Amino acid sequence: MSAAHATSFHRFVDVEQIMGMPISIHTILEGPATAGSATQDAARRCFADLREVDRVFSPFDPRSDIRRIARGELQFADAPPMLAEVKELCDRARDTTGGLFDAEWKGWFDPTGLVKGWAVEKVARRHLEPLLTDPRVAAVGINAGGDMQLFTHPDSSWIWNVGITDPRVAGEIIATLPVSNGAIATSGTAERGPHIIDPRTGRPTTGILSATVAADSLTRADLWATTAMIAGFDDLSWLDSASTATGLLVAADGRIRRWLGATEITVTAHDRDLITRVVGIG
Repeated sequence: MSAAHATSFHRFVDVEQIMGMPISIHTILEGPATAGSATQDAARRCFADLREVDRVFSPFDPRSDIRRIARGELQFADAPPMLAEVKELCDRARDTTGGLFDAEWKGWFDPTGLVKGWAVEKVARRHLEPLLTDPRVAAVGINAGGDMQLFTHPDSSWIWNVGITDPRVAGEIIATLPVSNGAIATSGTAERGPHIIDPRTGRPTTGILSATVAADSLTRADLWATTAMIAGFDDLSWLDSASTATGLLVAADGRIRRWLGATEITVTAHDRDLITRVVGIG
């Protein structure tokens, strides 16, 4: 993440490893290059909340609450309230996506594909967004393994320029998305291989290397990036239900599809510059 007019700003970054990924919190100050106790405390609260989310929702830890529910050792009514909140979101997501997202396809509740975006957005809105009331804070954001919720003060010239990685070439950027306020999520196979499962077949998705979705909400962006991977490169029928700002699909054969709102934008082999100038959100 970078910004226009960066010489007038100072960036402070806090990083912790949670949910098996680096999670970084970025505070952009305009003026004296000293982070205050409020920004540091906000970062600590974010990390603490995310560790608790991981304790409740990790599908890999047999001690997590969702694994205990799967074994019949814990009832939803006795679990932390956040579990019921996510269960309701997942039920709505199953209906909205027409079953392309289904947190219970395994026979037990596993909200992977939605819960990370929900958790990161929740802590960002609870602990980070209020920092913008400090006149020194130009912007603040959180990056969880490439999925981001970003905020900018309305009077600031700061812009988050988010690079979208080319899944075919390590280290290459296929597009840049300027954001003032909003969220970006990417699902793909570049780092973890074919790990996204189609709940209709129980098999890994194929045909798409990456799906990047931008929206006002990381909960929504994360859900629809996963849904796009499952729907496949040739199916954009879900766009009408998604309420996303823009996005980009990259197929295994190098083809690209992108959209604004619910409208696809035609991209040809000669439109590399167009791809790079994905419209900003916020």
